[in-house]
Amino acid sequence: MRRLPTLFLLCAALLAALPAAAQRPVQPRGALDAAELNNISVFKKSSPSVVHITTLDVQRDFFSLDVQQVPRGTGTGFIWDERGHIVTNYHVIQGGDAARVTLADQSSYAARLVGAFPDRDLAVLRIEAPREKLVPIAIGSSRELQVGQGVYAIGNPFGLDQTLTRGIVSALNREIESVNRRAIRGVIQTDAAINPGNSGGPLLDSAGRLIGVNTQIYSPSGASAGIGFAIPVDEVNRVVPRLIKDGRYIRPAIGVTSGSAQLQQALRLPKGVAIVGVGARSPAAEAGLQPFTRARDGRIVHGDVITAINDEAIADLDDMLALLERRQVGERVTLTLWNNGKTRRQALVLAASD
Repeated sequence: MRRLPTLFLLCAALLAALPAAAQRPVQPRGALDAAELNNISVFKKSSPSVVHITTLDVQRDFFSLDVQQVPRGTGTGFIWDERGHIVTNYHVIQGGDAARVTLADQSSYAARLVGAFPDRDLAVLRIEAPREKLVPIAIGSSRELQVGQGVYAIGNPFGLDQTLTRGIVSALNREIESVNRRAIRGVIQTDAAINPGNSGGPLLDSAGRLIGVNTQIYSPSGASAGIGFAIPVDEVNRVVPRLIKDGRYIRPAIGVTSGSAQLQQALRLPKGVAIVGVGARSPAAEAGLQPFTRARDGRIVHGDVITAINDEAIADLDDMLALLERRQVGERVTLTLWNNGKTRRQALVLAASD
């Protein structure tokens, strides 16, 4: 035991004799390449327009009866205009009692719901923030997109705000299902990493322009598997102004009730919308459209099947609703109608849906 101090002293002496460890010299990096510079440029340009959304539930304490707001979920959105309108997915705020929006500088504001359109999974919030803090996102076009084109996503995956991911347009004209089971068509598919929390955030082109709203991922695990979907910006740019103006999306309507797919199959009807009901004083009633009915003896009395609107063929109710959404209330359209083997054309003026 007495030899231990001597051993320690010997080790210390040996260590002191070793050359001192020095920091490694820094190797000059050289200039960033063009792709890296563009990544940085897109993020710097667009990130001030991206916001973090927290939805809140109102709860009452059982003992004190105090009311408090507790976080319910998080998502992403982006600044639409200088008036403080924020665009996000409807499913991000669905079911919440309130919402809070955090800007890129970490300032936070209470948000109120302006309008929502569940059929396209879109919602608009509004915050009262100083004008200098509101940086509207640059708007692009989705009509001119090509498969293979580079894209970026900025969002808050797993609550990690202001995250940039990069990828390409993997496919165009995909179809997904909205929260109320309506088909959303013309959707952009991308392999840019999109995870829970990215919903409602922007999909950008290489110029930093909005080309879509990230809305869903396809993944058995719930995390990014390289298949993400975004609602195209042309659709967003059509819906959002109406939500801001009216608080809801007023779809032009004909005033008919459609039959089921089973009815069309059973009666061997052509593709289209079989009419089984016509609303009183509706455009359809005024134009004389005839529904399918059942006679007293039980046989089916043939009615009209809408097969086209303004010569654009429709295969089912989703097709018809998608075409009507591109029209305006008060606009005159021409229907192509099939009835028991005979075809005719009928003009009518679209009314507002209920």
